[in-house]
Amino acid sequence: MNAQVTLPELQRRMIRVAHALHARGWVAHHEGNATALTADGRILATPASISLGDVREGDLLLLDRFGRKVSGAGDAPVELSAHLAVLKGRLDAGAVLHAHPPAATAFATCGMPVEARFLPEFIVQTGGVVPVVPFALPGSEALAQALVPFLEPFDVVLLAGHGVLAWGPDLETALGRVEHVEAAARILLDSRALGGGQPLPDEMVSLLLDARTQAGLGPSGRARARARKAT
Repeated sequence: MNAQVTLPELQRRMIRVAHALHARGWVAHHEGNATALTADGRILATPASISLGDVREGDLLLLDRFGRKVSGAGDAPVELSAHLAVLKGRLDAGAVLHAHPPAATAFATCGMPVEARFLPEFIVQTGGVVPVVPFALPGSEALAQALVPFLEPFDVVLLAGHGVLAWGPDLETALGRVEHVEAAARILLDSRALGGGQPLPDEMVSLLLDARTQAGLGPSGRARARARKAT
């Protein structure tokens, strides 16, 4: 989380992540947005109508926990309601990213999950599948509501016909999750040209899912970590 991070440092981190999304070709024009909780419970956000490749610290918005603007000259991102749904529904989330990485977005536009149970790292990090949230208009309350069932089981999802939404305790973790789903999507597309990837044996998948839990990832891992803190 960002409880020990000063606002200037959080601003610098958000700019680094925003620029990374643009440099990697995962956003174009005014696409994509980022939010992060500040140490005092407010929300730092990238503004609408500006390329993430051009955004600077002075462009960032400060919002209250309901998404109302506290400071900044621009408008809040269109997908803010989805960000707020994540931050409300996953109390361990400190940052949310929305982007359109090409391979993963291709799966999203086809309504197909990214399922790669032949990649050990992907299984540990995501559980082996990134699901598709049913289509709703970007920025709509319907999209925020559609997200709700996916918040506890997952840390990254595809938005049907739209792109990727990822969250984590901090911006860097959320960025890593976007990176994981995009890499897996690319490998899936390439492997299908060669006849399809070979799934790992069920017993190996079970061992990897156990490692995921041990690492404090996924619903079981988070529950385990909470139980440890309580003792």
